[in-house]
Amino acid sequence: MPRGRLPTMDRKAAYDIEHMISTSSKIQCDLWPLEEIDPKKAKFPCCLVWTPLPVVSWLAPFIGHVGICREDGAILDFSGSNFVNIDDFAFGAPAKFLQLDRKKCCFPPNLVGHTCKNGYRHADYGPAITWDDALLLSMRNFEHKTYNLFTCNSYLFVANCLNRLCYDGSMDWNMVNLAVLFLFKAHWVDVMSVIRSFLPFIVVLCLGVTLVGWPFLIGLFSFSLLLVAWYLLGTYCFKNILEY
Repeated sequence: MPRGRLPTMDRKAAYDIEHMISTSSKIQCDLWPLEEIDPKKAKFPCCLVWTPLPVVSWLAPFIGHVGICREDGAILDFSGSNFVNIDDFAFGAPAKFLQLDRKKCCFPPNLVGHTCKNGYRHADYGPAITWDDALLLSMRNFEHKTYNLFTCNSYLFVANCLNRLCYDGSMDWNMVNLAVLFLFKAHWVDVMSVIRSFLPFIVVLCLGVTLVGWPFLIGLFSFSLLLVAWYLLGTYCFKNILEY
């Protein structure tokens, strides 16, 4: 072998490493820095946000209304038939938030440019080239859907956005794993957010037990159990029921 030349396999490995570094650097250059999260101005760049629902959250505090935020921090949420709110979060200010990492998204410039393992499936779903582009495509899709708490709600809109982003390499985002994500990884905005999320439930619980007694607890537990069962069945057993 001539002096100063690398074997073919070594040259290929060196090229692959250089190509990987170059691609990674390009992605980092394309992702401009985000502004700081500012709850007072309701700005949560690239975050998922949650707030309690009137009446429903009083009976089942784990159920709420969710939205997803653009890179400038504006909140998008599906809050009514054929309507997606922009920078006007329905049902009050966010109580919980979770900022996502854009580097975990797949932004393919073309069919062979996928960085996820779901190349063809992602292409068929309708990928996006930027974070905001994905949210815009999902927003246009849900502007033609009828809102329903049980079959087409804000969770399904956010799941649609995450699937379009192929966030964390997954296109299996749904209402259940999204609810689990909020439950275990989201952060409370402040102490008042905790109070306004649980105080109505505690008041209803105390009044129900005082006025009705143990049957109220059984009814409340049955209501929560039926809700969970419905969403589990709709997500994993009868997938055509829920509109993603």
